[in-house]
Amino acid sequence: MEFFDNLPAMDLLRSEKMTFVQLIIPVESAHRAISYVGELGLLQFKDLNDDKSPFQRTFVNQVKRCGEMSRKLRFFRDQINKAGLLPPARPTLQPDTDLEQLEIQLAEHESELVEMNANGEKLRQTYNELLEFKMVLQKASGFLVSAQSHTIAEDRELEENLYLNNDYIERGSLLEQEMQPGPSNQAGLRFISGIICKSKILRFERILFRATRGNMYFNQAPAEEYVMDPVLAEKVEKTVFVVFFSGEQARTKILKICDAFGANCYPVPEDITKQRQITQEVLSRLSELGITLDAGIRHRNKALSSIVSHLKKWTVMVRKEKAVYDTLNMLNFDVTKKCLVGEGWCPIIAQPQIQEILQRATFDSNSQVGIIFHVMDAVESPPTYFRTNKFTHAFQEIVDAYGVARYQEANPVVYTVITYPFLFAVMFGDWGHGICLLLGALILVARERRLGSQKLGSFMELAFGGRYVLLLMALFSIYCGFIYNEFFSVPFHTFGETAYKCRDPTCSDARSTGLIKYRDTYPFGVDPSWRGSRSELPFLNSLKMKMSILFGVAQMNLGIILSYFNARFFSSSLDIRHQFVPQMIFFNSLFGYLALLIVIKWCTGSQADLYHVMIYMFLSPTDDLGDNQLLWAQRPLQILLLLLAIVAVPWMLFPKPLILRKNYLERFQGRTYGRLGTSEMDLDAEPGSARQHHEEFNFSEVLVHQMIHSIEFVLGAVSNTASYLRLWALSLAHSELSTVFYEKVLVLAWGFDNILIRLAGLAVFAFATAFILLMMETLSAFLHALRLHWVEFMNKFYFADGYKFKPFSFASLPEEDD
Repeated sequence: MEFFDNLPAMDLLRSEKMTFVQLIIPVESAHRAISYVGELGLLQFKDLNDDKSPFQRTFVNQVKRCGEMSRKLRFFRDQINKAGLLPPARPTLQPDTDLEQLEIQLAEHESELVEMNANGEKLRQTYNELLEFKMVLQKASGFLVSAQSHTIAEDRELEENLYLNNDYIERGSLLEQEMQPGPSNQAGLRFISGIICKSKILRFERILFRATRGNMYFNQAPAEEYVMDPVLAEKVEKTVFVVFFSGEQARTKILKICDAFGANCYPVPEDITKQRQITQEVLSRLSELGITLDAGIRHRNKALSSIVSHLKKWTVMVRKEKAVYDTLNMLNFDVTKKCLVGEGWCPIIAQPQIQEILQRATFDSNSQVGIIFHVMDAVESPPTYFRTNKFTHAFQEIVDAYGVARYQEANPVVYTVITYPFLFAVMFGDWGHGICLLLGALILVARERRLGSQKLGSFMELAFGGRYVLLLMALFSIYCGFIYNEFFSVPFHTFGETAYKCRDPTCSDARSTGLIKYRDTYPFGVDPSWRGSRSELPFLNSLKMKMSILFGVAQMNLGIILSYFNARFFSSSLDIRHQFVPQMIFFNSLFGYLALLIVIKWCTGSQADLYHVMIYMFLSPTDDLGDNQLLWAQRPLQILLLLLAIVAVPWMLFPKPLILRKNYLERFQGRTYGRLGTSEMDLDAEPGSARQHHEEFNFSEVLVHQMIHSIEFVLGAVSNTASYLRLWALSLAHSELSTVFYEKVLVLAWGFDNILIRLAGLAVFAFATAFILLMMETLSAFLHALRLHWVEFMNKFYFADGYKFKPFSFASLPEEDD
């Protein structure tokens, strides 16, 4: 035991020791002190005002001001994006400004931009109206000229043939009556011209026809230019129309329909001279407005350019200020002493740094009173904090996705860094596919500085975050690929010649005649001659299945051993004697014995049936083993192991609850007396630790909990060992899929003497390899390895009922406010 005590501590095995501290900060140095703490990022504040709403807190007005400034900055960002301006490569240096000056500056910029936008919208609306008027004048003048020529021809025809017949006037249509001289000219044929979206023209014409009961003449022509729609804020295709009608009632109906459809009506004079004169005026005004609009856009872009160079700095500053005031709102304000009282957690190793920055804050703010920083005792459990780097961070996130470690319990990441990519590779083993994964991982690692500063998509962000996980998975896949001797399912004589040859020199088909061994065993991995032999599948199945059981037993034993180190670290001898010891005995009496038999069978080359041995170990432990005997005195050994496994079950179940009940009764009924410890003694004995909170003992609950835990372990020992057979199943599936794609696609296509068929086969093989084997199979093996660690490994020792250390840090603030 002294050997383990003398070993140096591992950084990631236990979380950092935490301490609960209290800060008493004078008001004049509070803002600067919290800012310095945010820069350091090693102090988690406790909310002392959680019973108050956000509007009842001390610094609510400052938070509102920061929120308003954030809104203005988002408005500037939207305007810059609409203008298509890019931030400068090197932002211009600007002297530091305080919050009040920045607030005034932002308000001036916003009012200037709002005024320019309003003027620009008015000018744009006027420009669009004039543009539409120009197109209506151009198209409607053509309609009117054709209508007048048509009227002259009709007049001649009517004079010659129809005006002698008085009854025709009563029977004529509206349009013909309006074109006649005489009494009908008193009302006259009238028209309305305008422009409407092309998508509405058919419905518009149909409604006009129904509203006037067919007493109108509709003419249309497509506009030559696209026009900006003020509602949709995009250019749309429009159509110019002219409606001929008669009567004031029809005019009212048509105008209402035009208004309902969003059509813009423009007056067009019938006189051609006036039309030309108005067209010239419109064109001149359009030219002037175009020049004015361009000047306004240049002026607006110039104003935005002066903002864009400072926008990032202003955004960071406002975000930090808002975070500082949000944190100050978590502190308790003492009106009488004019100070702020804060409490929180920090790592013990960070105490000197925090004290140093608090002293610096006092000096920089010219405060006459220093900041008081002292350690307190806490009832609740401390948060969990692991110091990770860019390599271990992704593995820590994988473990934390299952649950955050309890304070200072053993962290699975120390072992997961190796076991996770290795178990993935056992299922994915192929050094060709591993090289493809390695290239992708190396690209992500080589470009990590560039990619880390960019905004990536969800898939790329996930792949980039786990780039080192992918790197190790690829390296272990190459290693396991050499073990399986598979390169895209093709074996190679990488490490020498095969140890097997055909049974006789005339054989040509290894599938039918079999192989014989004629030289030393292949030095590394599976002999390439197994590929294609009739015993290939039985051999590889036996190898991978037994290998999976060995890996499973080894990893689950590691989990049980880590439970011992947890119990030893927390000085819980009860858990060592009545939980760790019976678990080790039970598990290794059955499955440790099975692993031992597998190793002995491999070393001796025995033909013993391990299924028969394990089954009859339970059904008939006293029967003779016969040919299945692998050890001397194996039968009495099996009886002993079976008895130990049976004894271990009640050993796990009953002693611990009974001893806990006995200790409780002795403690609270005065049979034994212990010295009461003060908070100072507790702190001296274990600095930074949380004071244990004793709850009322309930024997029935403890017994039921221990019963559930024991039954879960006993049944889980069987199911978890069987669960590791997924290593065999997925490895076999990956190998067989690779073989199918290689033999049935690539080799089959290469048998044709046609370049197109060969290229098609190569394309199908590349597509299947990339999307099925390198993407789907990678994801499948990733998830199965995740399951083996979460369920089979970590449930042996990992409580995962802690909570993360979330310090106040400017580095962890979100990039953009919601």
